[in-house]
Amino acid sequence: MDPYKIVLHPYVTEKTMNLMEENNALEFIVRKTANKHTIKRAVEMLFDVEVERVNTKIAKTGKHAIVRFKPEYDAEDIGMRIGVF
Repeated sequence: MDPYKIVLHPYVTEKTMNLMEENNALEFIVRKTANKHTIKRAVEMLFDVEVERVNTKIAKTGKHAIVRFKPEYDAEDIGMRIGVF
């Protein structure tokens, strides 16, 4: 499994920035065929973190995955590492 083929890029809007602050979560555009389990493993491999929960939705812009991190990992720090800010 290549995590770079599953997680395509972060999705950044004002709403997703609020998710980061309030829910310790980031939103990504992912491969349409990816399921929650593979998304979780890919994010854990890419960012060396532990994921608490993954929610997905299909939108016009593709498949979105809202990834909530465990409390010991800060979504803002991860966002800074990947260039969300």
